[in-house]
Amino acid sequence: MKKILKTLGVPLMLVFVMAFVAACGGNNGGNAGNTNTQGNTGGQNSAESTPAPEESKAPELSGQVIVDGSGTVYPLMALISEEYMSTVQENVSVQVGRAGSSAGFQKFIPGELDFANASRKIKDEEAAELEAKGLVVGEDVLEFRLAYDGLTMVINKENDWATEMTKEEIVNMYLSGHYAADDVVKWSDIRPEWPAEQINFYGPNENHGTYEFFSEVILGKEPMVTTANLQQEYSTLVDLVSKDKNAIAFFGFGYYTTNTDKLTAVKVDFGNGPVEPSLETIGEDLEYAGFTRPVFTYLYGPYALEKPQVLDFAKYVMDAAGQFAGEAGFAPLPDSVYAEYKAQLEALK
Repeated sequence: MKKILKTLGVPLMLVFVMAFVAACGGNNGGNAGNTNTQGNTGGQNSAESTPAPEESKAPELSGQVIVDGSGTVYPLMALISEEYMSTVQENVSVQVGRAGSSAGFQKFIPGELDFANASRKIKDEEAAELEAKGLVVGEDVLEFRLAYDGLTMVINKENDWATEMTKEEIVNMYLSGHYAADDVVKWSDIRPEWPAEQINFYGPNENHGTYEFFSEVILGKEPMVTTANLQQEYSTLVDLVSKDKNAIAFFGFGYYTTNTDKLTAVKVDFGNGPVEPSLETIGEDLEYAGFTRPVFTYLYGPYALEKPQVLDFAKYVMDAAGQFAGEAGFAPLPDSVYAEYKAQLEALK
């Protein structure tokens, strides 16, 4: 090739160049779809001279976010955290536990957690412990409602008699001493036409806000039957009830929705006829209001200021809670509530 170019010499090379330029010019002049725009210097294509700006991206963050507390809230927060790690901040590790509301606060108060999930409001004594550390709830510790949960009474699939009960019947059967001094209660004690077989009571243990809600709000702080079998794990409760024809248990609606093939939800009559718990009935102003409660997460404010990933995740929770609530078995709050919380977080300095 070198030998050929040397033989042709410079004049012939100039001919090639001039022909190429003329061809290019003719092509541009006759192409109605060319991408040149007026004002481009040198007749260059705008895409070549002015690269398209990249989409604005959130700064990449790293580190950990530690969340623990309510087993009821766990499915919702776990779903939110998985989405956050996979689509928003891949280098942030969000660890979500389910020790129970009370157990979570006992980790949160000494500063072991960034977030404490709870299926009930923080207690006065827990708030006092935080204040002793110089942290005021509402200022240094932020309380956020995440969604509505419906306390759900569940029975075995073979139980075809107790599918509907009044709220009063549910309360009385769980009250210690109401039907029997030894708390050995039979279905026939509730209604004479029901089987004369012992009821086996189940529920979450004292670590859980669901237990406290049931004990304090539903039972009015009266003692629960001593025969109740209380468990730490909700999966254990599901298994126990699914294998026991005479069982009845209480827990959050979300755990029922993922086990409808194993359990039946009791329709509760609050005075206007039996109501089945559902996303359409759970709410403070809806038919299932008698067993409705908000669920919460609490943010350790100083950590939100110190660790960018904590604040970023908190903002994402407010964006995603309403979106994922139904999928996790919760009724979402109004959009305005999440927007107000998001504004609080944006204002943190």
